Amino acid sequence: MSIVSVADARNHLSDVIARSQNEAVFIERRGRRAAVVVSPEQYERMLEALEDAEDVAAFDEAMAEEGPSIPWAQVKSDLGWM
Repeated sequence: MSIVSVADARNHLSDVIARSQNEAVFIERRGRRAAVVVSPEQYERMLEALEDAEDVAAFDEAMAEEGPSIPWAQVKSDLGWM
């Protein structure tokens, strides 16, 4: 992880992009983080991890619901998979 000011990022954008291929680059404005530059590959990995976490949370929520369960054979039949 590295940190650069907005002014430095503006003046050295190609360096920031090159650095982001190996690590996250935080851009600060007045000493506070304003943005993060990451490689496209890292961004895709982060999105996939977030989607996986959301899927797990949705599954846990569905499993916690009370009420009658629908047998798997019935679900397949209702979907026309049998």
